[in-house]
Amino acid sequence: MSALLEVRGLRKQFATRGGLVHALEDVNLELGRGSTLGLVGESGCGKSTTARCLVGLERPSAGSIRLSGTELTGLSERAWFPFRRRMQIVFQDPLAALDPRQRVGAAVEEPLVIHALGSRSERKRRVLELFEAVGLSPAHAECRAHELSGGQRQRVGIARALALAPEILVLDEPLSALDVSVQAQIVHLLADLARRFSLAYLLISHDLALVRELCEQVAVMYLGRIVERGPSEQVFAAPAHPYTQALLAAVPIADPRRERLRARVLLAGEPPSPLHPPTGCAFHPRCPRRSEVPGERCARERPELGGSSSRSAACHLR
Repeated sequence: MSALLEVRGLRKQFATRGGLVHALEDVNLELGRGSTLGLVGESGCGKSTTARCLVGLERPSAGSIRLSGTELTGLSERAWFPFRRRMQIVFQDPLAALDPRQRVGAAVEEPLVIHALGSRSERKRRVLELFEAVGLSPAHAECRAHELSGGQRQRVGIARALALAPEILVLDEPLSALDVSVQAQIVHLLADLARRFSLAYLLISHDLALVRELCEQVAVMYLGRIVERGPSEQVFAAPAHPYTQALLAAVPIADPRRERLRARVLLAGEPPSPLHPPTGCAFHPRCPRRSEVPGERCARERPELGGSSSRSAACHLR
């Protein structure tokens, strides 16, 4: 059976005064019905650009995006319109995502109005059902965004994304603007909603603990490319790519003794510019293991994702 969402060879470039920014290069992803996939990496690696391309907010420069076998790339705005109901996005900053002049109940109702779904009374009833589903009271519907807490605003954003009963939610850093005490509440809410509504999640985050808790599969991105992917527990237990190893080594451990004893992975320099990406493996200028590969192969030859069908890494050491 084919995946619900299939992404093949996705590429996105932005023209700037300094040249072409290579934001995404040959990104391949799959998301099954009711499944959860985490996309992780440093800030600026292309995670949010991927999200915006998938939901039609950015036009890919090349590649294929298929939803239930239907090709979405190249569609006109009119042709794309009905597919927006099936794939919705929750943005990183809930305050910026809401109109400050609009009551949040109207914001949640707005997708139903745009898609001409239900009568006015049916839409109002649907809004109250959604507010209940995300843990908000009917009274919150009359508030404006600035009158709510950060956690409440994000619940409104989730309710709005659920209004059209989508099959996929793209969650773009949904916790990064929230206090730590509120993050746990939203995590439990997202897990509950996935079960109740059989949602598929694409979770974009730099929070590896969140991805491990919510996602069955994980894909690791570096400089616009997927460098490792596989089942979350396998990737977290035994990362194959040096970049994934470095990411996991940077996650703090609560036990001070274990924290002192664990091996460190030190990376040299800063991530390269997407204006002028390195030749060969994009990670090689910072890779602590590049000397293990003979003949300067890392600098000359770009590794492709390889391995089994369930687990793969783009590294000459695999």
